Order: sequence, then C-alpha cells, then structure tokens
Amino acid sequence: MSAALKKSPLSRVKDEFGGKDKLVDKIVGVLDAGDLSKDDLRKKLLGVANGKLIRLHTVATRTKEAGGHDKLAATIADKLKRGKDKDYVNKLGEYSNGRLLDMLTVTERAQAAAVAAAKPVVKRAPSAAKPAQGGKGAKKAAPAVKSAKAAKSAKATKAAKSAKRK
Repeated sequence: MSAALKKSPLSRVKDEFGGKDKLVDKIVGVLDAGDLSKDDLRKKLLGVANGKLIRLHTVATRTKEAGGHDKLAATIADKLKRGKDKDYVNKLGEYSNGRLLDMLTVTERAQAAAVAAAKPVVKRAPSAAKPAQGGKGAKKAAPAVKSAKAAKSAKATKAAKSAKRK
C-alpha cells in the first residue's frame, strides 16, 4: 500500500475499534497488568498515541493466540531446533513479546523459503523446431531482450570505457 493511501492512526482506531476508549478497553482485557490495577492501566493507556496502541493491541492478541509469552518462547526454540536447550529457552523468555513475535515471523519465513527451495524445478520440453538459418528467405532472429538490470550494467560499462579513452 502506498503512503498516499495509508490511513492515519486516528482514522484506523475509529474505523477498526470504534474509538480510543474501546481500543483501550480491549487492550486492558488482553494485557497482563502486572503491578498496576486495571483502572490505573486504563488511565495510563488513554494518554498513549494511537499508533502505539494499535501496535500494542496486535502484539497482545498475537501473543495470546500463540499461547502466552512462555509458550511463544518455547515454540521459537523448537522451530530453531533448540527446544532442548534450556538456557536458550530461558534467554528467549527474557525477550519482549514484540521481539518474540518478530523472531517467530522470521523463522516461519525462513522455513517456508527452505521448503520452496527444496522443491525440484520442472524443466519444460523444447517447443517446436527452430527455423532454418541462412538462405535468401530467412529472417534474422530478433535480438535477445535484456533485463533492465543487465541493460543498466551494459550502459555503465560502456560509459566507463569511453571515459577511459578520453
């Protein structure tokens, strides 16, 4: 999505949640308040920027869907094939929920890329026979089309050679 079409955090809060109060109520319901009471947490969150509240809501709901902070750390360690390494799991447990979710996304993408790379490449059979070369009636073959990157590289090389000659 381009920057011109991107909605502001205020409009996203109004459209997706119906207002800042409702968003804060959803976050308070999902978050672990720690030492603060729910009312104190709610008052604190009402002063936070809308963009940060949206991010906090997505992190909190994704963490809850994953089964909580400790379960998320164990899942990441398992995906990295280090589930039996208790020190590593404890170190992951010290990370924030946002960092753990980012790590989970990265490991899932890496695994998907590895699976895609492991699939064999199917080669196509050659198509119809090539036309005969030479003779009076034969047409010249069209020059191969260069990619944009190759064309740029060729131009740069040509410019460098001409600069050396001068």
